[in-house]
Amino acid sequence: MVKIPECIEKSEYEKTLSSPPDTNKISPQTGDITLALAGNANVGKSVIFNYLTGSDQVVGNWPGKTVDRAEGNFQFNGQNIHIIDLPGIYSFSTFSMEEIVSREYIAHEKPDVVINVLDASVLERNLFFTLQLIEMEVPMVVCVNQMDIARAKGFEIDTKKLEKALGVPVVPTVAIHGEGLQKLIKSAVNTAQNKKKAQMDLEYGGEVEKAVKQLQTFLESEKVELDYSNRWVAIKLLENDPEINKLVESKQNRAIQLANYLALELEQIHDEPSFSIIASERYSLANRIAAGAQKQTEYKITLSEKLDKFLIHPVYGYFTSAMVIIGLLIWTFIVGNFLSELITNAMSFFQPVDPTLSGPIFAVLWNGAFGGLVAGLTLIVPFVIPFYIMLAYIENSGLLTRVAFMMDSFMQKIGLHGKALIPLILGYGCSVPAIDSTKILETKRERLLAAFAITFAPCSARTIIILSLVAVFVSIWWALALYVLDIFIIFVMGKLALKAMPGERTGLIMEMHSLRLPSSSTIIKQTWNRVKSLAYLVFPVFIVGSALIQVFYVLGILGPISNFMAPLTVGWLGLPVFAGILLIVGIVRKEFVLLTLVSFVGTNLALALTPVQFIVLALIGMLYIPCLSTISILIREFGVKSASVICIANLVTAFVVGGIVAHLLPFVM
Repeated sequence: MVKIPECIEKSEYEKTLSSPPDTNKISPQTGDITLALAGNANVGKSVIFNYLTGSDQVVGNWPGKTVDRAEGNFQFNGQNIHIIDLPGIYSFSTFSMEEIVSREYIAHEKPDVVINVLDASVLERNLFFTLQLIEMEVPMVVCVNQMDIARAKGFEIDTKKLEKALGVPVVPTVAIHGEGLQKLIKSAVNTAQNKKKAQMDLEYGGEVEKAVKQLQTFLESEKVELDYSNRWVAIKLLENDPEINKLVESKQNRAIQLANYLALELEQIHDEPSFSIIASERYSLANRIAAGAQKQTEYKITLSEKLDKFLIHPVYGYFTSAMVIIGLLIWTFIVGNFLSELITNAMSFFQPVDPTLSGPIFAVLWNGAFGGLVAGLTLIVPFVIPFYIMLAYIENSGLLTRVAFMMDSFMQKIGLHGKALIPLILGYGCSVPAIDSTKILETKRERLLAAFAITFAPCSARTIIILSLVAVFVSIWWALALYVLDIFIIFVMGKLALKAMPGERTGLIMEMHSLRLPSSSTIIKQTWNRVKSLAYLVFPVFIVGSALIQVFYVLGILGPISNFMAPLTVGWLGLPVFAGILLIVGIVRKEFVLLTLVSFVGTNLALALTPVQFIVLALIGMLYIPCLSTISILIREFGVKSASVICIANLVTAFVVGGIVAHLLPFVM
């Protein structure tokens, strides 16, 4: 076998270490070694994963969960290795879905080796999670990554001392350049073959360690066997972990009674909750280990720290955050619209045909199926791909954490924290990637609240309606007024949703890593994996949905439905009777409202609608039920019930607000 150099160019590294792409090899085979990458967010796990697997990887969801699951294969010394990139977490609590799926995978699936990736520049903070992994007594190797950043900050890490303190192999790496990765995999393979589990030789403070050992001894004597180590279970019982309490209670209720007694003793001694006591002990131990392994040679103020003086400044920070948001909006409306125009021109050969002239079957296939394909292309290419590229840059550069930190107080008013701002902004471009990106939030409740707010944001398709109907035929000021009204509606509906979904608000807890320029290959792969999963959802929905609308049109079903809706569309909203058909076809995609209107009355829309009707129709198109692709992703992420409630809320809000505006506008215009 060719020896891989410690530092090597990325293209050579992938050729040497990675097996050729084979999408059929993702599932682990008999004899494979399974590695799991675990660690805090932003420590470089995904960089390591991408280097090792190349294009031989898939990204999906964990079974029954909405948390991303990345896995792939590569070969090393003739050995086929299956690797899982676990979500970035800070502990094994049950506060987030990411923490639950990570600890369940390690405990139940039992990977051959867990590679715990640390950020060398914040070693003490990362060791808090390392100690929890060691408590689980799993085979593991510690990867001290980003050694270059530590050196830039004036730190030197003695990995030999760290290895001696932790009792597990420790390998230094600079993953972005491929440094140390060969040694890391070699160490992981040796650990897997020797089947050596981590052992906790280090101990906590006197009374805490005494309580842990007493409870651990009781569990062993009563033969309470779980997939987790007895020491880890004992600590979790003292922390009052609800899931572990349930598991142990079903086997030995006396263990719960003993744990409660010991926890109460600790709380009386320390005068604070038991879980806080355990956390303090871990941090104290992590501090001692880090202090013994790292040496500060010379303190250097990095460029990232200099920029942070502006990015998170109490005053200037709001301006820099606003610039990031404005930049996203410019990207949304200028770049997206420019690409959309190019694609629309390229697809100009597609023109809807009249079923009475061309035949119903050809009309269904051309207007429906092929029209849906064209609609999918004009969504994915100009809007979804640029959004995901920009989102990947914001996430990986560290800008996201800064903007989220500054906007946290505002977002808390609707029950969310600052990180929810990014998906909400993306919603102004396209609701589909925006809702998909709510996965960056910690709890399902927060994701659902964010998705609910996103469905009220005027996406690019709704913007087309607003600009084409109001800005062109009324005035640009009335178009801007609709945007202002929409922001007010998002705020009000967010407050109502917050009352309808009571629950504990989650504080903003994020790793604010150093600013850095992301790797282009990481951005491309991350964007491609996200786009690929969405394309599988969007294209079938558009094609089938467009074909069904054409079938309904050919069968003459839309006309009676429109007449049935007349009391609402004509009586309450003051729109022409054909507005019912516009709203029906708009469910497939919002631009169909405008396209169908043009097909009915021609390009001079002012002959068919009054200024008030233009505004009301644009307002209804902006607020009412989301398009089919948005409904599909809502169902995929949150289930049919939640998606239905969101759609009904959109529908009711649109018709209530639209009717009020329709009755008030004649007095002000």
